[in-house]
Amino acid sequence: MFKFKKEEEGGEMAEERMAGNETPENEETNTSMETESQIGIGELMGKRAKLEEAIDYVGLMIKNLKDKRTLLEKDIEDESVDIKNLKEKLQKVSEYVDEENRGIQELANKRRQVENEADEVGSIINTLRGKLSGIDKVIDEEGNRVKQVKEARESL
Repeated sequence: MFKFKKEEEGGEMAEERMAGNETPENEETNTSMETESQIGIGELMGKRAKLEEAIDYVGLMIKNLKDKRTLLEKDIEDESVDIKNLKEKLQKVSEYVDEENRGIQELANKRRQVENEADEVGSIINTLRGKLSGIDKVIDEEGNRVKQVKEARESL
């Protein structure tokens, strides 16, 4: 006869063969079982009962595996959601960096434009300074002529 036991730690089934040492109390049942065992129905029923226990145990193992798989699926889905959220955040950061780079480029272009305008203003100032110097020379020369004419009249 086989007896199935569940081991606590490993969750495995162990097979135990019952010893042939019968107690005197079991002798009466043995004689009735001997009659049944001639046909084999008792043993067959015992085997069926043990097989049912084994099937129940296997069913429990399958249920536990399904529960573990369900937990793993949930954990994986949670991780997937977290990773998608991180990816979205990184895309937003990347867009921000791109926007800032465009802003910096625009500022650099504006600065160049202002520098060019400042150079143009500097050129205009230099040109006007030259013209003003020319006018100043003309005025000085005319002032000197007027003085000379006055001095010449006065000496006459």
